[in-house]
Amino acid sequence: MQSSTPLSVPGDLILERLPQVKARTGLSRSEIYRRIAMGDFPAPVKLGQRASAWSKHEVDAWISQRIAQRDAKGAA
Repeated sequence: MQSSTPLSVPGDLILERLPQVKARTGLSRSEIYRRIAMGDFPAPVKLGQRASAWSKHEVDAWISQRIAQRDAKGAA
């Protein structure tokens, strides 16, 4: 029997490797991992023993949150 809840569509999930995340955020590798340790940046998904990637959606949300914080400070 099939579930009535659809599974995620494969095209909806995009993973980005560290060079793309660095380019999009403007953060260095060490700063990204520092913020992950502090709980202030999305954790990567392990793809293998030596490979990790980040959910594009989670990085987009993090960037949007930074913009919203900036705009909230400007409105105050």
